[in-house]
Amino acid sequence: MRADVPPLAARAASIGGSPVRDILAVTARPEVISFAGGLPAPALFDIAPITAAFERALAEAPQEVLQYSTTEGLPVLRAATAARLTARGLPTDADDMLITSGSQQGLSLLATALLEPGDVVLVEDPTYLAALQCFAFAGARVVPVPCDDQGLDPAALETIVARERPKLLYTIPTFQNPTGRTLPAARRGAVAEIAERHGLWILEDDPYGELRFAGEAQPWIAADERAADRTVLIGSFSKIMSPGLRLGWLRAPAALRRACAVAKQAADLHSPTITQAVIARYLTEADLDAHLSRVRHAYRERRDALLAGLPEALPVGSRWNEPEGGMFVWASLPQGYDATERLREAVRHDVAYVPGAPFYADRPDPATLRLSFVTHTPEEIAEGLRRLAKTFR
Repeated sequence: MRADVPPLAARAASIGGSPVRDILAVTARPEVISFAGGLPAPALFDIAPITAAFERALAEAPQEVLQYSTTEGLPVLRAATAARLTARGLPTDADDMLITSGSQQGLSLLATALLEPGDVVLVEDPTYLAALQCFAFAGARVVPVPCDDQGLDPAALETIVARERPKLLYTIPTFQNPTGRTLPAARRGAVAEIAERHGLWILEDDPYGELRFAGEAQPWIAADERAADRTVLIGSFSKIMSPGLRLGWLRAPAALRRACAVAKQAADLHSPTITQAVIARYLTEADLDAHLSRVRHAYRERRDALLAGLPEALPVGSRWNEPEGGMFVWASLPQGYDATERLREAVRHDVAYVPGAPFYADRPDPATLRLSFVTHTPEEIAEGLRRLAKTFR
């Protein structure tokens, strides 16, 4: 008689998959116009310079770029990334950086290095779905902090920090996922002050900061002296170059950065050497700023196309914001609507979005939804909104 197969770990059995990834699988049909995934527009990839960087890396140093590398990342890439942060107003040395396999790995490494089961993590309400998954796998207790149209509410944060004694605050202050909101400078300062006074870590996630096409740039929380010794900043090359390259970075105080490097050794030894070499060459030999200028112009046109069509596409009484950059518009349907239920009808009309409910750590608002405006052209967006209107008739 065969013995039963041992069960999965409790955490693996209790944590569900990503509804966003599930929706992307359902809407993979080419005829579907999807506002669901935060997928950079493939037509805007800077293909020729990336191709040239691959060719030069393989032609000039094939044995090095096809070999194992250091866990922390290629020195040339760490230096180029640090220089870019310094130029944007955050003085950074190469030794401050750890290269990761996408910023998502940065989340995972920090959860491994920082969190014990039962530790309290504060998050914006709503917040990035994959971060909720990551903290759940670590066994953390996730507590939402109320937000308004400007993002995280510092007064509410103060109250919850005093009550919950959290170890970590996770925030996406610029063009937040899923809402597209940007936290004003004064609130960023308040967050830094609260962290200093109460002694908690801040994880500042910034995958979208270089996609600003309106308004004024806001300072990083990591640049505030009151929080510099307790703030981890993570970012990604996915949104500014290509998601398929799967590289990101982590900037952290020395002791925590070393702990993350040990966690990375256990996870994957190091990020791909060839991809690191390619991005390093691109940053030093190509013109990323010119590329980003083209991307921002296109994304602004696409955001405007989405905003122009929403009054006809969504039911009367719906509300939405007007983000100054990033990838997402956050909308709320009138009371009584359920965006998850309506999604089935939307897919029947060959259009899709992401319901807002999975982005909440506690009590979801079923009437909310996230719309990504970056993947499709303005003409495709207009057609998608015409299909969406049929969903709500």
